[in-house]
Amino acid sequence: MTLLDIFDPKAPPPALGIDLGTTHSVVAHVRDERPVALDTCDGTALLPSVVHYGDHGAVLVGAAARRLATEQPERTLASVKRYMGRGARDAEAGQLTAHRLAPAASDDDARVVRFALGGGRTVTPVEVSAEILRSLARSARDHLGGIGGVVITVPAYFDDAQRQATRDAGRLAGLDVLRLLAEPTAAALAYGLDSGRSGTFAVYDLGGGTFDVTILALEDGVFQVRATGGDSALGGDDMDRAIAEELLAAMGATTDAARAPAVVAVALAAARDLKHALTTDSTATTSLPARGGGDITFTLERPRFEELVRPLLERTGRACRRALRDAGLEPSSLDGVILVGGATRVPCVRAYVAELFGQAPLADIDPDRVVAYGAALQADLLARASDEVLLLDVIPLSLGVETLGGAVDRVLPRNTTLPAGARSTFTTYADGQTGFEIHVVQGERELAADCRSLARFSLRGIPPMPAGMARLEVTFDVDENGLLTVRARETTTGIEQSVTVRPSHGLTDDEVEAMLVAALDHGEEDLARRRLVDARVEGSRIALATEKGLEADGDLLGAEERAQVEERLRALRTSLEASGTASAVQARIDALDDATHAWAGRRMDRAVAAAIAGRGVAEVEQEVRHARGVESHVAEHSGAVAEEPRP
Repeated sequence: MTLLDIFDPKAPPPALGIDLGTTHSVVAHVRDERPVALDTCDGTALLPSVVHYGDHGAVLVGAAARRLATEQPERTLASVKRYMGRGARDAEAGQLTAHRLAPAASDDDARVVRFALGGGRTVTPVEVSAEILRSLARSARDHLGGIGGVVITVPAYFDDAQRQATRDAGRLAGLDVLRLLAEPTAAALAYGLDSGRSGTFAVYDLGGGTFDVTILALEDGVFQVRATGGDSALGGDDMDRAIAEELLAAMGATTDAARAPAVVAVALAAARDLKHALTTDSTATTSLPARGGGDITFTLERPRFEELVRPLLERTGRACRRALRDAGLEPSSLDGVILVGGATRVPCVRAYVAELFGQAPLADIDPDRVVAYGAALQADLLARASDEVLLLDVIPLSLGVETLGGAVDRVLPRNTTLPAGARSTFTTYADGQTGFEIHVVQGERELAADCRSLARFSLRGIPPMPAGMARLEVTFDVDENGLLTVRARETTTGIEQSVTVRPSHGLTDDEVEAMLVAALDHGEEDLARRRLVDARVEGSRIALATEKGLEADGDLLGAEERAQVEERLRALRTSLEASGTASAVQARIDALDDATHAWAGRRMDRAVAAAIAGRGVAEVEQEVRHARGVESHVAEHSGAVAEEPRP
């Protein structure tokens, strides 16, 4: 892009790439086919992701806000990215922070984190992030004369709620958000892997507040994410907190009462300075106010710092090994490892990555800017409607619906390439059922109770029909931003309902880790429980059908034969109520099937005789084919979606 392009009124305004980071944020655009970071209000490319709320509505962003962090800590908010899309109850309880969360006065208040600014004023993470985005956009307009759409990056492991919160922040800032782009994919774009390089790469992204690892394959300009993992609440901030705990102990601030926001803010600022100093030096020293007056000198040596952060690095290692396993690869299969995020400047982080993957990582581009560069390249491609590079991200956790009995039918498995869509068809379990309740869940466990609930909605107004006659099509669509829309349609009537899944809180880091680990740890147990649930649903269906058959066609049974059927029916009912196994229930089903086999043939003969009385052969054959289709469908999906609760 030339200066003439910038000021030519006919030229469209340039699109921007924004890395909305935990510690720093960066805005970039493409000039002369190369990404360039723009200076912010601080005169540098890196804008501290800090916002200060002053009196009379004044708002400061960046370095000016950070300077007030120790003087007015409760009004100065940093690292809010870790709270995006989270509820008040799943925020980081017990974490060392200088800000204060507002208590939730009601269930509605608990649906989103709110920061208490004093005087009864509160703000949400979305509002804070919007202030950062406004500042970046204002700087870009000053440099470029105008701006077009923007691509905002998010951690690959952000769930639907966190992605939606990021998009909402962009809209609140008045930006046209073209796309949300996974940070590791943006980094790969910036490294120019799309220009001639092929192979499989790992992107190790350790930022201020989030960690991502992505296994990415590139071939002929197509980026395909093979697997992704990470922790949405792990980063350089946790290194600062580990150091700050040592500092607070040295200051004598060992109790909650002694840890006033101003004291914590001083400790965190000093911890951050020590961490930065130890990137190049083997020893770092700082001066701190001691409790009771006076100052103390604190010295931190690199070996002690590395000891403090080792548990954090091992957490990243677990996620990396899991991502490699999901991709079916060994570390030796990788063609390269890309470092992203300011925390990867720490020498022990780079050494750990080299040890973990068995090769020296790539760090040619500034890790603080590489994500914004990739976002700018993608924004430029979208603005030009170019298909030079195809980005294929994946779903981090499986999506499905709860079926009758509490099992989960996975509609979109984890690591499905985005954008994605899939459909499952279900039917009714009970006669006269006039509605369905659709429960959308996320996770890897076999039962809905062990997964995360995303949304519930109902489909009503279905005419009463016999069990198995209604057809419910449930369609899942996940767009390129990772946002989910679910549609449900009853095919015989055309009645339809849809919901855009926008949960009001996200997964905590512990929940993300637990969902995957639990799926592995409880795999056999979950399958046994799932088989028992399915067997009970099938047994209940068969028992109900047998009872109806006895009422309608019991005269076709001899006395001894009927006694045997009723005995085995009672045995099946008892088995369904007992806390047994799937094989025990299946044995009772098979026994009842044996007892009713001959009777079922006589019932069919009677039904056919009644059906053909006075009717043509072609008409009867058509009904038989329809009946067989219904029977087959019921056998596969009977009772898969729960009946809508009756008033």
